[in-house]
Amino acid sequence: MVEIGGLSTFNIQHGYVEALVRGMRNSFVSDSDYHHLTQCDTLEDCKLNLTESDYGASIQNDSTLTPQDLQKAAIDKLAVEFQYLRSQSVAPLSQFLDFITHEYMIDNIMMLLKGTMAGRDINELISQAHPLGMFKESTMRSVVAFESNAKGYADLYQCVLVDTPVGVYFSKFLQESSQNVGMAGEIRNVLEETEIEIIKASLMKYYLEDFYAFCSSLGGDTATIMCEILAVRADTQAINVTLNSFGTPLNEPSMRSTDRKRLYPSIGFLYPAGTNMLAAVSDEER
Repeated sequence: MVEIGGLSTFNIQHGYVEALVRGMRNSFVSDSDYHHLTQCDTLEDCKLNLTESDYGASIQNDSTLTPQDLQKAAIDKLAVEFQYLRSQSVAPLSQFLDFITHEYMIDNIMMLLKGTMAGRDINELISQAHPLGMFKESTMRSVVAFESNAKGYADLYQCVLVDTPVGVYFSKFLQESSQNVGMAGEIRNVLEETEIEIIKASLMKYYLEDFYAFCSSLGGDTATIMCEILAVRADTQAINVTLNSFGTPLNEPSMRSTDRKRLYPSIGFLYPAGTNMLAAVSDEER
């Protein structure tokens, strides 16, 4: 029996997608292209230099190019190519690619919730969402259109759980935050009383642990490479949570080893000895 994820079984189901990726490598901006870009005095010069590259088609319709336009064109191009690879893949590669998009989905939902609570325009928020983390437009609008009452928060909860792949992480967060998660009023209390950044940190913890478990189950070279990458991501997450907690209630002595520690992923090179030490620190010097 050959391990799933090993190179000896790779071409059976994923050879075509790999060929596509190898072809896409030829579209990378070369060293000489980068050198020419460093010599540009204006954005129009940059546009002219990129015309002969794969980015040419993405920026040719922009009469005046801004840094934001260039960034958006590059991200949109990446998203289109990624979605095409996803459409040509089968499990477990399709599941792996889906996991990559989950982080962007979490970012988008948190951005929408934060923007809505600040009273920002719905269309402006949707336009700023990352294309790799997009849902159906109806779902996106449902996230930002909820009413600030018990029923509104319950509807938001159901919308996120039913219509988004990352709903399982929201469900887990709410279940760990309250024993009465099924009650509309309790959902509102949890979401209103918990800072957006703490919710996001919790979702990222669940996501990283879930992705790590999935890659481990694949075995082979995928597990060897990806588990190490995700371990570094988990360590980064734990360090960032600690640094961002300074000057907040999470840095209170009674909360360091409880609420703050619960935000640390249970994977990574620091876990568990290093994260136990992080849970005790109270300032950057320590």
